[in-house]
Amino acid sequence: MLLVPADPLRPRRPDEHFAAEARAARDAGLDVSVVDHDALARADELERAVASVSGSGPAVYRGWMLRSERYAAFAEVLAGRGVRLRTDGEQYRRAHELPGWYSALATVTPVSVWTTGADQVDFDRVRAELGPGPAVLRDYTKSMKHHWHEAVFIPELDDGAAAWKVASEFLRRREDDFVGGFVLRRFESFTTAEVRTWWVDGVCVLVGPHPDTPHESPPTGVDLGPVAPLVAGLGLPFVTVDLALRTDGVWRVVELGDGQVSDRPATVEPETMIAALRAG
Repeated sequence: MLLVPADPLRPRRPDEHFAAEARAARDAGLDVSVVDHDALARADELERAVASVSGSGPAVYRGWMLRSERYAAFAEVLAGRGVRLRTDGEQYRRAHELPGWYSALATVTPVSVWTTGADQVDFDRVRAELGPGPAVLRDYTKSMKHHWHEAVFIPELDDGAAAWKVASEFLRRREDDFVGGFVLRRFESFTTAEVRTWWVDGVCVLVGPHPDTPHESPPTGVDLGPVAPLVAGLGLPFVTVDLALRTDGVWRVVELGDGQVSDRPATVEPETMIAALRAG
């Protein structure tokens, strides 16, 4: 079964952003149900959120991001109706939040440190732990990369005042969407746009462009060799791994995310996505 968000104005229909995948899934013989994403975000409306879900058995969600605690509650209420999300709450958190996957992929991704919460004292502690040099800032689930100079890039971690100015701007822009704590990652220079790879049960089933650069075809020879056993070792049912080529010619992991809430590039046909999921 494929679960997708409902259109807010036409609640019996899939949200337009996911409608093509819903059609492709139905054409492939899968059951499709809609859920109310806004209700999922509220603890007292979970039953209403899944009221349109019919049938039972395994399911995959393709929709907007959910906080880890909301996803776990979503999985629990579905289980009460006989529907089992292939990705359980603990697996979703490990994929969705950087501290859940970082240690397993530490050798193939920029060195990272993080806080718990948004306290400046903790920020300064991890800033010193990472050491001098440039870094990029995010929280456990997301960066503000479209505000690179104001809220992401820190040219020199030794400049505490300038670093905290970036962190404060990041916090201001994220507001209530801030998750977990600050994450500082050692800056690395890349020579390509990011490549988004899709993995089912530890096997790469699709390689394509990143949603931010949908018309940039992935370069030939993307080397998944060092990454593949590490992703498989995570034991996660459905994830995306974004990679980019560093200036020294080494492919590096920029991000790992839960595949259910990872955006599909506009240039990847929905039928291709559904076929990859089914093959996996």
